[in-house]
Amino acid sequence: MPDRKFDLIVAGEINPDLILTDPQLEPRFGQAEIIVKDAALTPGSSSVIFACGAARLGLKVAFVGVAGDDVFGNFMLEALESRGVDISNVIVDPNQTTGFTVILNRVTDRAMLTHLGAINALIADQIPNDLLVQARHLHIASYFLQTRLQPDIPALFRRAHVLGLTTSLDTNWDPSEQWTGVHDLLPLVDVFLPNENEACALAKMDSVTDSARTLGADSKIVAVKMGAAGGLAVEGDTLVQAPAIPVEVVDTVGAGDTFDAGFIYGYLAGWSLEKSLRLGIACGSFSASKPGGLEGQPTLAKALGAVS
Repeated sequence: MPDRKFDLIVAGEINPDLILTDPQLEPRFGQAEIIVKDAALTPGSSSVIFACGAARLGLKVAFVGVAGDDVFGNFMLEALESRGVDISNVIVDPNQTTGFTVILNRVTDRAMLTHLGAINALIADQIPNDLLVQARHLHIASYFLQTRLQPDIPALFRRAHVLGLTTSLDTNWDPSEQWTGVHDLLPLVDVFLPNENEACALAKMDSVTDSARTLGADSKIVAVKMGAAGGLAVEGDTLVQAPAIPVEVVDTVGAGDTFDAGFIYGYLAGWSLEKSLRLGIACGSFSASKPGGLEGQPTLAKALGAVS
């Protein structure tokens, strides 16, 4: 493949996270006021966290998405740009409001309340071929939230393949729990990146290993995030598994997206399945050691130090 301007194009949603953290967090209605230990407004969205994690590792990343012309939109674009992500293809729409998510974080578990705003505004026509041809790889996350993009993702991935790009997908959780459309899309996905709950829900199985093998019959590579248990990956008949890196967990927001960035770095570098998995796990583990989705994202040198 000839040299291209970008390693990655990320087509996705743009929204900040307001994270309220307390191990004993238990919100109550009836106008009860609950005091929480920590609070932070941080750059959010699966797509943005992935893009920033990949840029932190040294990849050249471009982002395409839609934001409102508002405080949250400006906050997100400044965050992307400050972390080295190209935002020249982001559409700022004054008729949209930037979405946001309130995360109720108990450290080991969390609940999320999301206002969609422009989260679902991106359409495939806003990702033209003259942008795709500048990159080696196309990543899409939050499949079930990007409802306007969702129906055209198969055609978008076909276009990407014709233009010489590889593809990856992280669906995230389906709020409807119907999981429709993913199985038809998987044959067009070079790297599928679910977590263990998503993999089991999609495969309709209790075993994460069996689920990964089942999903791997369609997608070329499946890499499954398993939290404190590390992760596993399947490619053809090969299955590898690796443990998490020991860290003091502050919160797990964005850890899976940072895992994705590490795994895709290894994939684009032509690394073995196991080495790519170990880098992904190291990146995800370090991410969980700091609040928010970005603060714990490691440099390549730091992540490799934990892998070797």
